[in-house]
Amino acid sequence: MNRRQVFLSHAHYHRYLESLAGTEARWQMHSMTADSPEQEAALKAAQVKDARLHHLILNYTGGASMEALAQELDGVIEGYEDYQRKLGLCEELPNIAPLNIDDYPHDYEEYVQVISLCILLQRGDLLPRVALLQDRAGYHAEDTLIEDLLKPYLPDRADLDEWYHTLYSPLIWAIYSEDPDEPRDLLVEYCNQWYQSFEHASWYDSHLDMDEGGYYFGYWAFEAAAVAYLYGLDDSAVKHMVFPRDLLDYARRFTPPPIPQQAAQY
Repeated sequence: MNRRQVFLSHAHYHRYLESLAGTEARWQMHSMTADSPEQEAALKAAQVKDARLHHLILNYTGGASMEALAQELDGVIEGYEDYQRKLGLCEELPNIAPLNIDDYPHDYEEYVQVISLCILLQRGDLLPRVALLQDRAGYHAEDTLIEDLLKPYLPDRADLDEWYHTLYSPLIWAIYSEDPDEPRDLLVEYCNQWYQSFEHASWYDSHLDMDEGGYYFGYWAFEAAAVAYLYGLDDSAVKHMVFPRDLLDYARRFTPPPIPQQAAQY
């Protein structure tokens, strides 16, 4: 283990990694309390979806190679797709979104983290599948940051000046600032306020419970690095631990795709 965040202990890393890897097998063998078979299937799929994403992020926190993480992304996206199908059957809404990104900042963060991991790990081939999960539920052309992350990879993304959650404002402003020095400061501002913005998320302060079998897998603002990569922003002043410096350095070995059009200025 070559940890990328100071909180992570060797014992916790290996214990939790093994637990996450075994989630799917455990739920294949055990039942879960639910009101119907369809609800049970959806609840189990949600557990597997979360476990696959957290396994990947924990592997990044523990120092895994970028190539191994890029391969792991396939299973993560398959987990979201399986959960969406089973949730749709349970709720009798075949196009239901797997994440409630407009109401819950932690769900929104999860979505932009997945998008950003695909971008930074050079798995843009997965982004059509990722976007479809939310788009067909009515989330297309609703949020500036999501559109600006997707537009270099997908056709017909929108230019708009509205977004769901104000905590992302500094990151969005960094994309559109005409002052060459301002994006650097805005990236710093965004990363400095990122962690405290998620005090209601299930993973918040999870590093404090590692000795009691807690669920810490790493705190990462992957979307800040994805924006810096795609839009060529100066991130030299960002020192906060949530900024995935190694991942951004890896991504910069590759030329980012061109931005297809100039978005409206804010």
